[in-house]
Parts: sequence; C-alpha cells; structure tokens
Amino acid sequence: MSGDDPGAESTSAATNERTAAARDDGDGRIRSGRLAGKSLSQAIWILAAPVLLQQILAAFVGFFDKLIGGHLPESIVVPALDGLGIGTYVGWLIGVAMIGLGVGGQAIIARAMGSGRVHEGDAALGQSVLLSIVWGAFIGVLLWWIAYPLSALADLSPEATRLCAEYVRMLALGLPFCAVMMVGGMCLHGAGESVKPTTIAIVVNIVNVLGSWLLSGVELRLGGTTIPNPSPLDPLVWGVAGIGAGTTIGYAVGAFMTIWVLARGVKDLRLHARDLAPKKHLSWRIARVGIPSFFEGMTMWSVGVVVTLFIGMISRRGGDTADAGLIGAHSIAIQWEAFSYLPGYAIGTAAASLAGQYLGARNPREARRAIRVCAWLGAIVMSAFGAVFALFGTELTRTISSQPVHLDLVPKCLLICAFAQPFFSLSMTVRQGLRGAGDTAWVFYITLVSTWGIRLPAAWFLGVHLDWGLPGIWIGLCGELVIRGLFFLARFTWGNWTRIEV
Repeated sequence: MSGDDPGAESTSAATNERTAAARDDGDGRIRSGRLAGKSLSQAIWILAAPVLLQQILAAFVGFFDKLIGGHLPESIVVPALDGLGIGTYVGWLIGVAMIGLGVGGQAIIARAMGSGRVHEGDAALGQSVLLSIVWGAFIGVLLWWIAYPLSALADLSPEATRLCAEYVRMLALGLPFCAVMMVGGMCLHGAGESVKPTTIAIVVNIVNVLGSWLLSGVELRLGGTTIPNPSPLDPLVWGVAGIGAGTTIGYAVGAFMTIWVLARGVKDLRLHARDLAPKKHLSWRIARVGIPSFFEGMTMWSVGVVVTLFIGMISRRGGDTADAGLIGAHSIAIQWEAFSYLPGYAIGTAAASLAGQYLGARNPREARRAIRVCAWLGAIVMSAFGAVFALFGTELTRTISSQPVHLDLVPKCLLICAFAQPFFSLSMTVRQGLRGAGDTAWVFYITLVSTWGIRLPAAWFLGVHLDWGLPGIWIGLCGELVIRGLFFLARFTWGNWTRIEV
C-alpha cells in the first residue's frame, strides 16, 4: 500500500458517493452534459435546430449530385441519373452500416449523461470510435468488390451499370472516414452536443459540393446562366466518378475534424487515448444495442433494392427505350422526399437523446413526454412539406431535370407522398425516441414485419401486377408508411420500453 495515494483514494470515494447520490435522489433531473438544467423546450431546441441545419446541408449535397448528373452531356445524362439513382441506395447502405454502430454508443452515452456517470460516457465514446474505424474499413472493402454485381441488380443499361459502379467504388474509398464522422457525431448527440457536429457538417458539405463539381468537369446551367467549370477534366470520363470522389474527400475532412473535436472534448465527454484500447464488455454493450438497428437498416435497404427490381420489371414491359429513366424518376422523387425527412430526423434526434438521458436520470415520465412533444412537432412540420410537394411537384422536378419522363412521373409520386407525411413523421420521431431508449429490438421487429409483410407486397401488387407503374409503387410505399407509423405509436403507447437496460 506504500505506493497508493490516500488523498486520491479519498477523492475517488467521495466522487463515487456523489455520483451514487445523484443517481438515486429521485428528482429525475439530467445530471451531466449540455442538457443538464435545461427545460424540455430548451433541450429540444438545442438538439434539433443544429441537426436540422446539418440535415438540410446533407440533403443539398445529394440534390447537388443529382443536379450535376442532370447537366452532364446529353449522350449520358439518362444513364448517369439512373446510375446515381442506384448509387443513392448505396449511400443509404453506408448510412445503415454506420448508424447501427452509432446508435449503441449514443444510447449508452445518453444514459451516462443522465445519471452523471461521466467516465462511462468517455469509455463508450472510445470504444465507439475504435469500432467505427474497423467497421468502416470492412464495409469499404466489401463495397469495392461488390460494386459491379450491386449495380447490375437493377438491370440497368450497360452504360448506367458502369457509371454506377464507378460511383460506388469512389464512395468505398472513403468509408473508414465516413464511419468515424457519423459515429462520432451520434456520440456527441448522445451527450446533448449538436452544434459541433453541425459545424463539421457545414465544412464537409462545402468541400463535398465544390469537390464533386470540380472533379466532374460539368458546366452548370441555372436558368439562363451558365457557370463554367475551371477544371480541365472531361465530364464524359470523370462526370459520375468525380461526383463520388468529391464525396470521399468530404468524408476525409469530416473524419479529421471529428477526431479533433472529440480529443478536445465537449461538456462532460472527451476522447482519451486510454479508452481506445479494446474493452470486450463495453464493446459488446454497444453492439448489443446497435445490432438490431443495423439489421433494421439492412431490412429497409434490402426492401429499397427489391423496389428497384420492381421498377426494372415495369421498364422491361415497355421495351428497351419506352420506359428508360424510371429509376432516375424514382431517385429524383426520393431526393425531394428527403427534404421532408430532414425536420423529422432532427426532431427525432432530440427525442432519442432526451429519452435516453431522462431514463438515465430515472425519469420515465419525462422521457415519454419528450417523445410525445417531438412527435407532434414532427407531424406539423412534415405535413407542411407535404403541402409543398402537392402544390409544386412539377417545379421541383424541373429544378433537377427537364426530361419528359421525369416531368411526367415525379410530380405524381410527390403528390402521393404528400398524404403520408403526418404518419411518416411518426416513423421518424417515435422510432428514434425508442432507439434512444435502447428499444432497438422492437424497432427492428416492427420494421421487418411492416416492410416485408406490407410494403413490398403492396408495391408489387399495385405497381407491377395491376400495371399502375411507378405511381402504383409509390402508393404501396407511402401506404405502408402510414401503417408503420401507427405500429410505432402503438409500441410507444403500450410497450415497456422505459424499463430496458443498455
């Protein structure tokens, strides 16, 4: 015992006593992190406003990618947009792979902040970053090797398949960086910090947009104005690959900025070198919460791939050229739909962080109230987006493409989407609130049953069997969103999610 420091031992004991008292005094207040001492409305604003800005910027990057694709030389614009349409699903796969891991770290850190166990939050952050690097590298190698088979799944033209594979392989190079950026950002959200991830996103998106434009070699035509590209690169050669390369460069910048922020630390959360050493028990806790989210995301992604196969069936019925561009029309509609997704995701992020932190503070009643308030806010805002889709579908479509097939189909799909927006919001806010509480298994079960049991059969029956085409598929997709939103509402109302340990 001669080497021990009695003062340090006494200090540690006192700290443990204070932490235990903070957890057990029963007043239900959040103990640490940026949300400590904040009212519910203040906390929602602190979390949701920066995340909304972050998501808007991210959506504009996807929008800008489509915009560049729509301004490629006329000889490749349709296959390029079809290829980028499948590339959108690959980007979705990337998000799925990373979010599953991030949800586990976010949930544990949120509970740690609510209960005042700061060191546990630091340890969970370190393991999350370590796992993100390994996982990102693995997914990147996998995507590189399956790029061509994945592109061929949708039965695209040979040119569209080649362009899609080029885009996917460019994204694959940046996956380890993407993993660090996304998982690190979710961990910060778990601690109630949303401003710094948003600041990082602003820089990343600027780099992404400029890099994609310059490396594509495309001249943009906005209204009657042509914006020349100073790059000497040929858009026929570098167009789609350059778009992907710009995204990868953005990932790299985001990863280095994220590590810098985490190493400097935010309120009650910091990345320490010692916490990067593998810790089997804590890694398993993160994985146990995150694995169901990963499989939930994979379920949604696989359903999206099957939907593209349905669209391919419709295209083949029309012959080689009659229905060319259906994938592009579907992709454009999804791109605009993503803008309605943004406020739902931002408010859902607030619901997830607040639910986890209030449960960590042993206040399930406030956790329920937080999700309920967020659900109402999400429904109001997303319904407003639905009104815009219904009224201005043609104008929105023309912003990206003036191809006749796109101008005919995209407004119809957006009109269908408009009616599902209030229920879509439940699928965003309530689902994320349940995730933040650690109820990831039930979220997965609901998604699996709803998508494979309702979404795909409805899309096939209406779009392919009844031959209603792409609008029929969208009726099936949006109808299922209504049902899934009600499923999540039922789980929130009658489930025992407040008792889950993470």
